[in-house]
Amino acid sequence: VIIIVSGISLLTYTLGQIARIFIEGELQRLLGRRKLERQIASQQDHFIICGFGRIGEVISRELADENIPFVVIEKDEQKIEHLEREHFLYLAGDATDEKVLLQAGLERSKGLVTAVSSDADNVFITLTAKELMPDIFLLSRAADLKNERKLLRAGATRVVCPYNMGGSRMADILKKPTVVDFLDTTLTSGALGLRLEEAVIQANSSLVGKTLLESRLRKDFGVMIVAIKKSEKEMLFNPGPDAVLEAGDVIVAIGKQDDLVRMADILT
Repeated sequence: VIIIVSGISLLTYTLGQIARIFIEGELQRLLGRRKLERQIASQQDHFIICGFGRIGEVISRELADENIPFVVIEKDEQKIEHLEREHFLYLAGDATDEKVLLQAGLERSKGLVTAVSSDADNVFITLTAKELMPDIFLLSRAADLKNERKLLRAGATRVVCPYNMGGSRMADILKKPTVVDFLDTTLTSGALGLRLEEAVIQANSSLVGKTLLESRLRKDFGVMIVAIKKSEKEMLFNPGPDAVLEAGDVIVAIGKQDDLVRMADILT
């Protein structure tokens, strides 16, 4: 009798512990998913990254380093586990599904990146996103350079072919190693404390209507104005002192981080 009672008690306790582990684990996953959904629903002016492969992961890390909000859409279970370890906001699903894009906050987003491995899927995502949000900024990845034109016709704002860009950069290192070293040292590694940034001149800025010389940007903030992108898509490289600043212009400048932030405050 003692053995029977002990055995039943031990079995009941063991099964209870196993059930508790499964129930608590499922409950934690359920609460985690709901928390994630609430966080995604609260996002504004964020970027949506479709695909968390090698390209998508690099983009995510770069945005995370700059504290730029983003949401990743991924359907691969192993990559989803990676996203959880990185504590990135993600949505488990197929980015070609318009319901998933809307759930990721497409209507509230600042832009969308298609970085899945298949060019056909990138084209389909581009078509779907443009149908839902015709004015959205859409950056697409092309594995094959010949598909670049197809993505542009589908509605992509910009198309990047990583393999082509990588080859061009390797060629630049061979042809112009000093130039590449300078760009890497000043703009990428930050060894000199310099950054290349852009800022939009808002309509209420005190600099609207002034020339570059009158704006005193270089004198007051110690920044170098590399280019001015006009609202009509015209690009002025190395603008002269008589260049007039207008609302909607995008200033591209090189300088120290603090100086660039102070300059952006004046522009906006």
